Amino acid sequence: MKEKEIERLTKLKEIEKDLYSKGFKNICGIDEAGRGPLAGPVVVAGVIMPENSMIEFVNDSKKVTEKRREKLYDVIKEEAISYSIAVIDQNIIDDINILNATKKGVTEVVDGLDVKPDLILVDALEHINTRGIPYEPLIKGDARCYNIAAASILAKVTRDRIMRQWDEIYPEYRFFIK
Repeated sequence: MKEKEIERLTKLKEIEKDLYSKGFKNICGIDEAGRGPLAGPVVVAGVIMPENSMIEFVNDSKKVTEKRREKLYDVIKEEAISYSIAVIDQNIIDDINILNATKKGVTEVVDGLDVKPDLILVDALEHINTRGIPYEPLIKGDARCYNIAAASILAKVTRDRIMRQWDEIYPEYRFFIK
């Protein structure tokens, strides 16, 4: 790994580094994909990465190419202490609105983790049910926090795969632009 990439990842991990120094061990990053689009589900992902994790190119999913996200998806899942992905479909979004659907996804992600986190770092959401686990909302967390960035990749790849399938079934709607 190049020195510049090591520096970038070290900076991306500053929030976690501070939390590890305060005694936190299992820090879960949570992010979502699909809150802005007009169609499809919202996908929420959570991941607890090992303290020493330094996966090259992990970044906010919006800053990573599709090809690289696909590769990172498998690497993140392999290296993670625990991860969970929740897909909240459009019918639930229509019933309870996108914000509440995203919050529902967060709770489902927490429930789906094999390892209980000491702390959850979530990209800009407040008033969420984390089953009593403390959480901190971080504005632009996917660009500032390694674990949230890793979660953003899991969420984005999962949603893109769903929308790609929909695009094959309903090409006239152009759900997935190539």
